[in-house]
Amino acid sequence: MRIVLGSIAAAALITTAAIADEDIMAGRYGNTTITTDANGVTSKIHYKADGTFDGTQGSTAFAGTWKLDGAGKICLTSNPAIPNTPNPVCTPVFAHKVGDSWTAGPYKVSLVQGIQ
Repeated sequence: MRIVLGSIAAAALITTAAIADEDIMAGRYGNTTITTDANGVTSKIHYKADGTFDGTQGSTAFAGTWKLDGAGKICLTSNPAIPNTPNPVCTPVFAHKVGDSWTAGPYKVSLVQGIQ
């Protein structure tokens, strides 16, 4: 399960800058953030405007809440907590739009249209 939260955190990392007064998560609402780790394990994550997220990694489902910390990071809290994994986990975040692909550490990440 540690890889699940790591994938969630990596999905939040980006390589583009955001305008300060813009909702940097807006491009993710109603869409799917897909992360793939170095071993080919894929996670699909859905961020919602109400501060919640859910997703799957293989047949394992996960969910929780997310919050921007005001200092350029997103903090993800899994519910229930994933054993042996920090909860919450906070990582840098910036805006992305559907069609973007990027790398975040060992993860390949893309933002695709719709809930998949």
